[in-house]
Amino acid sequence: MITLKQIEALHWIAELGSFERAAAQLNTTQSTVSKRIQQLEAAMGKPLFDRSQRGAQLTEWSEQILVVGREMLALQHRMLELKNGGPIPARRLRLGVTELSALTWLPRLVTALRQTYAAVTIEPEVDLSRNLHERLSEGSLDLIVIPEGLSDPDIASVRLTEVANAWMARPGLVTLSGSLSMHDLANYPVLTEGRRSGSGLFFEKWLKSEGMMLQRTLYTDSLVALVGLTVAGLGISYLPRQCFEPLVTEGKLTIIQTTPALPPVPYAAMYRSDRPSAFVSAVAMLAFEVCDFSRQLQS
Repeated sequence: MITLKQIEALHWIAELGSFERAAAQLNTTQSTVSKRIQQLEAAMGKPLFDRSQRGAQLTEWSEQILVVGREMLALQHRMLELKNGGPIPARRLRLGVTELSALTWLPRLVTALRQTYAAVTIEPEVDLSRNLHERLSEGSLDLIVIPEGLSDPDIASVRLTEVANAWMARPGLVTLSGSLSMHDLANYPVLTEGRRSGSGLFFEKWLKSEGMMLQRTLYTDSLVALVGLTVAGLGISYLPRQCFEPLVTEGKLTIIQTTPALPPVPYAAMYRSDRPSAFVSAVAMLAFEVCDFSRQLQS
């Protein structure tokens, strides 16, 4: 077994040129330093010094060992600094969100993270819910924010909020007045997100539960594209009501009243429960505090 005391002995012999001076530096005996070197040589399986030369002459191989050993000593020093109130080491957060979070409160979360964890490095990824869930499961993401619906016994879920949705269309596309039934709505082209989208999966299940059979459907995996296609008048789509209210105010979209109304979509922060991390669970709670899907690009 290799110990830090052995590495420390090798370091000071190399620095000071002799076992005797290394022992004085370490406040121990020369025989103790010699024993540590013997133990290190036994663990490595090769001699560390060229004993055909005078003095403590390291071999080329042991110089390579020393490079790695000094990294170990540096890590030990950093740990002791942390114990004594030294600088907090940099953290890395691999964060996955869907388009809706990226369009609304992601900047606000980044600001809060930097205020709370000054040395944090954030590696964001924007993708579809199912893709993010798969990468969380395989360990390539630390935390994701997606609609609820995808479950795994090894993944913890923290409910953040619910997002109200409404059917929307270009003004003039729907000519019927009053509240539309599901049967009326099915007569129009419906724009919807695909099954790898959390919202798409959520509303697909809800439509089936309402017995609604869509006659003409256009799918897209992009929320931004869905909005653009709806504004272009290619069909009716379900959209987060508060986030895209400005397009209604501008007259680019109109809200279609339906019976029943669309249910809200629950969103959650998810992380691996089988790999507990106080940092990641704290970030999930921070997301709970700052999440707000009502306005775009909040800081």
